[in-house]
Amino acid sequence: MSQARKEEEVRRGVFIRRALVVGGIQFGALGFLGWRLRKLQVEEGERYATLAEENRISARLVAPPRGRVLDREGRVVAGGQLNWRALIVAEEARDVPAVLETFGRIVPLSEAERGRIEREVRRRRRFIPVTVREFLTWEEMARIELNAPDLPGISVDVGTIREYPEREHMAHVVGYVAPPAEADMGEDPLLELPGIRVGRAGVERFHDRVLRGQAGSIRLEVNAVGRVIRELDRREGQPGQDIGISVDAELQRTVRARCQEGTSAVVLDCRNGEVLAMATQPSFDPNIFNAGVSTAQWRDWTSRRQTPLINKTTNGLYAPGSTFKMVVALAALEARACTPTDRVTCPGYYDLGDTRFHCHARYGHGSLDMRGGIKASCDVYFYEMAKRTGIDRIAAMANRLGLGVDLEIELPGTRRGLVPTRAWRQAQGKPWNLGDTVVHGIGQGFYQLTPLSLAVMTARLASGRALQPHLTRTIGGRPARGADPENWPSLGIPERDLRLVREAMWAVVNEDGGTARIGRLPPGLGQMAGKTGTTQVRRVSREARERGFRVESLPREWRPHALFVGFAPHEAPRYAVCVVVEHGTSGSGAAAPIARDIMADTITRFRREGAPGGRVAQAQGGPRP
Repeated sequence: MSQARKEEEVRRGVFIRRALVVGGIQFGALGFLGWRLRKLQVEEGERYATLAEENRISARLVAPPRGRVLDREGRVVAGGQLNWRALIVAEEARDVPAVLETFGRIVPLSEAERGRIEREVRRRRRFIPVTVREFLTWEEMARIELNAPDLPGISVDVGTIREYPEREHMAHVVGYVAPPAEADMGEDPLLELPGIRVGRAGVERFHDRVLRGQAGSIRLEVNAVGRVIRELDRREGQPGQDIGISVDAELQRTVRARCQEGTSAVVLDCRNGEVLAMATQPSFDPNIFNAGVSTAQWRDWTSRRQTPLINKTTNGLYAPGSTFKMVVALAALEARACTPTDRVTCPGYYDLGDTRFHCHARYGHGSLDMRGGIKASCDVYFYEMAKRTGIDRIAAMANRLGLGVDLEIELPGTRRGLVPTRAWRQAQGKPWNLGDTVVHGIGQGFYQLTPLSLAVMTARLASGRALQPHLTRTIGGRPARGADPENWPSLGIPERDLRLVREAMWAVVNEDGGTARIGRLPPGLGQMAGKTGTTQVRRVSREARERGFRVESLPREWRPHALFVGFAPHEAPRYAVCVVVEHGTSGSGAAAPIARDIMADTITRFRREGAPGGRVAQAQGGPRP
């Protein structure tokens, strides 16, 4: 074979080998492409079709309207107001900091706002909208829409903000709403929506889930830069249910107008425990929480001695003073420690061992029976009754009348207060002695009770039933429990004992020698029965008393608290009231006149409106034997 032929065969062999290699590579590449095309189109076709659809379709959750809170006449005391806002969806924006930088040149954003937005974007899922700016003006909305191509992921939306028409008047009852905290996020996906608010106090917090409703959804067609082309589909959420409360907004305004600084007042329906008014001075405007509370405003609220953020009707704790004497009287009668006609002589003091306890009447009241002891508010009489009865029996009666127990009212954080017992004191590692019992017989000592609990005590005395205070009348238009007197069981206290106490309370207000004659109602409104109370916040020594000490000489913050409890009309009890005036000096001088005016306003209000059960007894005479 020639040399040329050999070289030709070598070249042909190299060519064939190379052709086979290239052909193999081509065949493998085509096979891989075929396999990949099959995988993409057949096996994963549905997934990529969904992704393609998502590029065109933007699905968003829609927050439902929050339910309203209505007063007993159907007036809106917590509702909604339109709020235009800018939202950002991180998934559509891609580069959130860059978009915010552009947005800030159109609508200024502070560093604090930008930091808040970036925190929320990191915290939430990327398809959940985050609020960039609320309360947009028409001019700001126009600038945002004009620059929409440069703001991917940004959209303008209309939501609602909570509006409280009654402002300070209903703040402590209705409460307020605020953005959910991080700890709340896991409990409900609805809480991740922009602009959503949760109840932080009052009825708003207690009924938050009912008021919140359930989220809806909306499907939008968008272009490549995320601008909305059209709405494709909408599924409305379930709006929150309306809550009807028992408080009358008009009466509430009137009651607050009667209250001076540091005063709290409660008006209950004696028959079923409905709260008709619950006022604390000072108060606050819950609308301020919509735009966020400034540092200066918060500092002002928390630094004021009168603490406007605290509902003192449910959280203020006070010794009840002489308003507690009816409890001691009933406990003594139940324990058979005395009879209504047993008499005690009051020389102006009560000696127990080598300790002398004084009566508020320096020269004494003379000989008194139980009715006279309550009417004159004689301390000596109740020192003796407490000694005969014992602290544990007194505490048991107090609990039965609603003192020192959970009242289960629809206001979160309500305090139970304290009614001491021998076991309670011993649990502290200290003994209970007879002197402690004597002091507690006049409502002093360790007692810590709320104005609401004292109003409940008064309503139970007037009705003879173990009613509970409640605010909720309706939920979503359906009646709530507690509207009928029959819902509440009897206290189990003999009617003759209750009648004796009621008549003594009538004498306090309507007979000569009563401690609250100033509390008499105007003619035509029936007659009120009541009891005054004055509780020391600073002990007065025996030497000071003997020198003719006058409480008016003390600085205001050291003066006694003033209390009054009462119910009316006496012969057909319908309304119970409790008024506490911090450092008011005297129950008869400070609290009784306010309670009188509140009771007159209440009777007049419901008589004018013809409210169910608003009938006022017309009899003007005293109690019949």
